[in-house]
Amino acid sequence: MDWNPPDEWDRHRQFLQSLPGTLPERPKALLVISGHWEERAFTIQTNPAPPLLFDYGGFPPHTYELTWPAAGDPVLADHVHDLIRARGLPVAKDAARGFDHGAFVPLKVAFPDADVPCIQLSLASDLHPGRHIALGQALAPLRDEGVLIIGSGNTYHNMGVMMRSLRGGPRGDTVGGAFDGWLTEAVTCPDAGERNRRLTHWSKAPGGRDAHPREEHLIPLHVVAGAAGADIGRKTLEDHVLGAVESAFRFG
Repeated sequence: MDWNPPDEWDRHRQFLQSLPGTLPERPKALLVISGHWEERAFTIQTNPAPPLLFDYGGFPPHTYELTWPAAGDPVLADHVHDLIRARGLPVAKDAARGFDHGAFVPLKVAFPDADVPCIQLSLASDLHPGRHIALGQALAPLRDEGVLIIGSGNTYHNMGVMMRSLRGGPRGDTVGGAFDGWLTEAVTCPDAGERNRRLTHWSKAPGGRDAHPREEHLIPLHVVAGAAGADIGRKTLEDHVLGAVESAFRFG
């Protein structure tokens, strides 16, 4: 897409393109938790050949012609289902679901050959922070099985503010810095219990509700933090896009 300035998303693109080369080994599969899928129960995509869901509007025609033909993985989906059920969490399956843009847009850049099997897992529609950390804890064994767990969202997602920048309005100071600073300290806390406690109470953080009037784009991070166990998080990207601070974090 055309942006003003033209390099608006270059650092994001470079970060995603470099991601596979930073991993200790090639993933056997990808498990993506996207901020664009919510269900009453945690729901696993079991479709062996997921289509793309163009779940956005008002973009240029070519953005509705994208392809990313990664295979699903029904066997892994069943395994994920069993891990979640064993923790006593509500869980379901969806055999028709395709990849939403929270999955296929970043992964088309990071894994352009679409040659690693991929499944999606929904958020629970209550967006309860502690329950999503518990979900991550249920998924932790996958890390030793070669599965890369990806939380796809935004660390700042106040679209009312960001759209003003997108429409060419005055940007002024970059927003989201206070929350990003708090979030960085929380995620990189050396004590996992304290990290998860802070993330559970994220809405009390400085600038928390300004950054996330609704938290569906933040909660994927809680799932990843839950899966991290005792690993200490580190910031791997800090970028300024559409007048806001956006960051990425990694465990392991």
